[in-house]
Amino acid sequence: MSPQPPATRADWHARLFPRGIPPLWCPLLTHYRDDGSLDHARITAHLRHLAPHVKGFLIPGSTGDGWEMSDAEIRELLGLALEQTTQLGLHLLIGVLKTEARDAYSVLRDWGREVSARNPKPETRNTTAFTVCPPKGADLPQEAIRDALAGILELGFPTALYQLPQVTQNEMTPETVAELAARFPNFILFKDTSGADRVANSGRNFGGVFLVRGAEGDYASWLRAGGGPYDGFLLSTANCFGRELHQVMELLNSGRREEALTLSTRINAVVKEVFALVGGLPDGNAFANANKAMDHFFAHGPGATDVLPPRLHAGSRLPVEVIRQTAAALERHGFMPPAGYLA
Repeated sequence: MSPQPPATRADWHARLFPRGIPPLWCPLLTHYRDDGSLDHARITAHLRHLAPHVKGFLIPGSTGDGWEMSDAEIRELLGLALEQTTQLGLHLLIGVLKTEARDAYSVLRDWGREVSARNPKPETRNTTAFTVCPPKGADLPQEAIRDALAGILELGFPTALYQLPQVTQNEMTPETVAELAARFPNFILFKDTSGADRVANSGRNFGGVFLVRGAEGDYASWLRAGGGPYDGFLLSTANCFGRELHQVMELLNSGRREEALTLSTRINAVVKEVFALVGGLPDGNAFANANKAMDHFFAHGPGATDVLPPRLHAGSRLPVEVIRQTAAALERHGFMPPAGYLA
């Protein structure tokens, strides 16, 4: 007999996060072998490197090529992610990145049933929730966005909503988010990568939905402990600066605001430089490309310039000049690791 779903959002949070909701989440990079297949060993090494500081992962997210991968690739990746996050005691958001609501509904329904069947005890599942975006369309009225997301939430699985206008060409308004929060206790987390932060800055009551920022920059000032509107982060750069972003949070929580701001400014500076380096590349997206360039050095250390640049999902590789300038940026801001985690 299936257990009864939680009645309130607080009950959902208590069931899914018995030790509290992780404030730092990472949309994990997807690594590939030379032939384009998923590099299981490399993905696992990266995940284990981050695990001491990052306790929640979105797989696949935009940074992990979730919009580009085939359904077969995603299924293979999720099999690996479920295995590793279970072993490491980490939380997992499964990215259901589809531009059409009916496709998102179908995938979430099927994956929800499959994950539930793998482990019928909800309190021991490491899979936290499923992440969905609004359907794509610049001219979609809020009513259409609301109804599409309501249909997905009615499936009853714990769900995070993802504001990603860079892909969907629209945004959920604060009113839409508040209405969905009031109707659906299984709406547990909201991620905003817009950079406009209209929902979090609206001052509306979202009934305890956990708000995480996905846009980069000015990290310390966006958290509640630093006077901002967000409960946490779901950041592409946690792929490279998981330890440092965790430190920013710890410094803020202990009242050491100036130290947090100093570290935040350093992270912001190197991230801004590297994102600028990949801005004109024809393949991939800036989140994936910038983090692959930086992670290349965290994986291989200072000698990464002598290692073949990372492969992108499209089959190309990051340009050697991007790798060279990334090394210079990491050195300049004091983030070049003495050795790589693959050593």
